[in-house]
Amino acid sequence: MAGPLRLPGNPDVRVRLRALSLVAPLVIFVGVTFVAPLGTMLMRSVYDPVVADALPKTLALLSDWDANELPSEAIFATLAEEIKHASSERTIGRVAGRINRVQGGFRGLVTRTERELRTTGQGTWREIMISVDSLWADAATWHAIKVTGERYTARHYWNALDMQILSDGSIARQPEERRIYLRLFLRTLMVSGLITLLCLLLGYPVAHFIADSPPRQGNLLLILVLIPFWTSLLVRTTSWIVLLQNQGVLNDLFVALGLIGEDGRLSMIYNMTGTIIAMTHVLLPFMVLPLYSVMRGIPATHMNAAASLGATPLQAFLRVYWPQSLPGVGAGALLVFILAIGYYITPALVGGSDGQLISNMIAYHMQTSLNWGLAAALGGVLLVGVLILYMVYERLIGIDRIGLR
Repeated sequence: MAGPLRLPGNPDVRVRLRALSLVAPLVIFVGVTFVAPLGTMLMRSVYDPVVADALPKTLALLSDWDANELPSEAIFATLAEEIKHASSERTIGRVAGRINRVQGGFRGLVTRTERELRTTGQGTWREIMISVDSLWADAATWHAIKVTGERYTARHYWNALDMQILSDGSIARQPEERRIYLRLFLRTLMVSGLITLLCLLLGYPVAHFIADSPPRQGNLLLILVLIPFWTSLLVRTTSWIVLLQNQGVLNDLFVALGLIGEDGRLSMIYNMTGTIIAMTHVLLPFMVLPLYSVMRGIPATHMNAAASLGATPLQAFLRVYWPQSLPGVGAGALLVFILAIGYYITPALVGGSDGQLISNMIAYHMQTSLNWGLAAALGGVLLVGVLILYMVYERLIGIDRIGLR
């Protein structure tokens, strides 16, 4: 009978190879499901070759173009030929869509020009194209072509920060009506911070009560905390619509108790109020569980010792119990904040236009406008913001103080 399979060579090498073989599936899984999608997203935010592949000759000529003057006849002629070629290759729609994100109305401009170029009349290409649409006589149109023709560009990140690249290459703020992303980022951070605070205020006494209860009662209470995880997120979110709407359960109860009149029903849904209430409910267990895990390891004798030394209950809590529970507070706060900052379904269902967060705008660009470069840039900015907050937390408090017992 053959003996067990043995790896030849140095024993230390065999041990390392065996350990590597055990860790390899996890490394591959993390690489495929996290690192690769993240790298693809970051690449899309800076790499966009569509216009560069379709209009290479035009872009080469525009590299030496003086943005203050109308392009030469050679540039008009080259662009006309490449538009006709892109039309035959069926890529003209993608090209027009890319440039349209910088210069509004460019899609229609290209469509009209491509149709007219099939039956070219007399005159120079410059005259023909300007006769089709006067936008060809506008330097901003050519600047849009030149800007979107860059394969590697930071344009999407500037847009994500409500900035734009001008024709002279300088950076300026977007017009007032187009400054939406910084406002959404700020709203997302404020809402996530508020939800984290609410979860802490609600979850801390709940976790303390569970940890201080007898084992049998504590296990039952812990199951009640875990029950939301067994219920669909969609069901939990839509249930708040039933509770919070104008003709919902809560408003009917307030009217029945005489707290408000029939004509004074509260608007608690499809606004920021609905978003905060629903997200706090959904994320509360993520605060309770880390707190309970830490509180369970705090001996009750510590509070008794503080009381025996003359401390009031408030003093004993602030100077004995609270410092020992800080690892759970830190773990729960980080978990809730990071989850809240990227929440999408709950604000989409109960937030309305006033309760939308930056994640909803990312989803819009991914699914509706198909501007994946801008969506990736928004996600990249959000990722950098989270990393900065993490480093600030590490500097002020220290990540080593987070621990689950």
